[in-house]
Amino acid sequence: MTSPGILPSHQRYLNGVPIPVARKSLRMREKYIIVLVFLTFGMVCFGAFFFLPDLRDRVTVTDIRRQMQMGGEEIFNPGHNAIHLDNHGDLIDVHKIDDKAKIGAKIAEDWARQKAIEELSNKLQMPKEDTLKVKQEIEQEKQKHKEQERVKEMAIEEERKKQALEQVHKEHEGGDGTKGGEPSDPAVKQKRDKVKEMMKHAWDNYKKYAWGENELRPISKKGHSASIFGSSSLGATIIDALDTLYIMGMDQEFKDGRDWVATNFHFEGSTELSVFETNIRFVGGLLAAYALSGDKMFKEKALSVADKLLPAFNTPTGIPYAMINIKTGSTRNWGWASGGSSILSELGSMHLEWDYLSNVTGNGVFAEKVYKIRNFMNEIEKPMGLYPNYINPKTGKWGQHHTAIGALGDSFYEYLLKMWIQSGKTDPVSRKMYDDAVDAIEKNLIKTSPGGLKYIAEYKSGRLEQKLDHLGCFSGGMFALGSQGSSNPQKYVQLGADIAHTCHESYDRSATKLGPEAFRFDDASEAKAVRQNEKYYILRPEVLETHFYMWRFTREQKYRDWAWEAVQALEKHCRTDGGYTGIRDVYQENPQQDDVQQSFFLAETLKYLYLIFSDDSLLPLDKWVFNTEAHPFPINYVFKSNGVPVTVPVSAPVPVAVQAS
Repeated sequence: MTSPGILPSHQRYLNGVPIPVARKSLRMREKYIIVLVFLTFGMVCFGAFFFLPDLRDRVTVTDIRRQMQMGGEEIFNPGHNAIHLDNHGDLIDVHKIDDKAKIGAKIAEDWARQKAIEELSNKLQMPKEDTLKVKQEIEQEKQKHKEQERVKEMAIEEERKKQALEQVHKEHEGGDGTKGGEPSDPAVKQKRDKVKEMMKHAWDNYKKYAWGENELRPISKKGHSASIFGSSSLGATIIDALDTLYIMGMDQEFKDGRDWVATNFHFEGSTELSVFETNIRFVGGLLAAYALSGDKMFKEKALSVADKLLPAFNTPTGIPYAMINIKTGSTRNWGWASGGSSILSELGSMHLEWDYLSNVTGNGVFAEKVYKIRNFMNEIEKPMGLYPNYINPKTGKWGQHHTAIGALGDSFYEYLLKMWIQSGKTDPVSRKMYDDAVDAIEKNLIKTSPGGLKYIAEYKSGRLEQKLDHLGCFSGGMFALGSQGSSNPQKYVQLGADIAHTCHESYDRSATKLGPEAFRFDDASEAKAVRQNEKYYILRPEVLETHFYMWRFTREQKYRDWAWEAVQALEKHCRTDGGYTGIRDVYQENPQQDDVQQSFFLAETLKYLYLIFSDDSLLPLDKWVFNTEAHPFPINYVFKSNGVPVTVPVSAPVPVAVQAS
């Protein structure tokens, strides 16, 4: 074995094999290789930094945003659909706009659905109290949805009703007796033509001297206005005359009036006027013109007037006040009325107009107002079954116990009957009210004079006043009209004939053959005025109105004869170069004239005269009913819509209901 001292001191062995000793430094060749590697890497980095192309000009952040907005595959595969740039470098989307909108809508829908799911999940984790609240909210939403659907269905139904009513009026235009009625007898035709000439004379002079004013002063040849019209010029004569012009076939005159109403009639301004007179003349006249012609403009104008009258009905009883300021809506009653009362004839003469207005507009508020009055008057206690002329609109208590079929009471009874007629004779309440009122009048007021003249006296606080107003002479026609549907038709036709005879006597016993404003029955005289303030005649129509109905119901020649006597008297005493005037004393051979051509002369007096000398096919009484200003409204009847019979009731306390008959 070798001696340890002979071996090198740094050499080590493992299992007799020497272990190499590691070097502590690199050889020169190795150092060169490492330096060369670092130099090569540095050159590559330097070249990449300075010589590779700049891609920032090729793809912008805006391009990326637009590309992402396109949605779908294009986010991940822009080559799927080509992308083009315009000359300004802006992206041109080749997709259709609606496709992108659909994608956006789909994303929004999914997002909303996800949000709803999250909200529902949150609600399901709510406490019990909150869960009940959520259920209530859900139920409320359901009810709200049902209500919206119900309103939508009602709107559709109302539109259908309006279309049905428009069809009615379309069928009415020029038909159903609104024009024509030429009599076969040449002599009668000649008299009818004379009445038409009188209408033209009255109209032409009004147009020449007072166009747009309420009435005409035919002697002074200027405009005139009574206090009932307030301080405004409302063209009362134009509106009152429209339907008379129409049925007489005066087409150009009707057009002139129609055009004035369309462009110049504005129911506004600070003026106080009569609710009753405004209703029967303006609302009635406009609605009649609509019913005859089918022109919707008239309906809209009537609605604008009625809307302004509504505040008058704001009373505890629903009974309207007599006067209203159409600007402020303030209301009051006549100062002379008993205890601040409303007047029977005024409060009771709204029904025909407002019920019909509700039917043609679909607005039930007007019918509701007049049915409330009707129901109140039906239920109130009536002394001796009679209706006094005064009633307080606040308390519903009667004022002075004064009952009359003439002034202050007249048209209340007329409208009870005509409500029933307007409804197509289907309104039993109004008919019973009328029959009961007539029974009370027969028992308490109808009297026979020593000379055998039948009349209707006035009742005043326990005593009878033996007089009849010219206004009360309408009742003869009312009794004849009411005979249909009564228990004894012949009895009431005869009662009508008796009143017609008495009222004709009031004309025949005067020097002018025109009747006074009121006439009395006592030992000294019968059917004659005694007081000076009762001797005037202001072109009133009531006697001729009764002659018209009696002619239609009896065919007795005397009614046409009496009407022609009135025509001759009007021509002799009331005609002037500028129109027609009233007279101050019917018992004078040459009476003083009052210089006023009343609007109702054109609306009523001349219309009834024209109808008396016309065939019954003109405004037949089974299809038309007249308001107290002689404006005609259609009666309920059956017509066909799309071949299906449909009933359009004219009377209903709610908007018109169109029902299958």
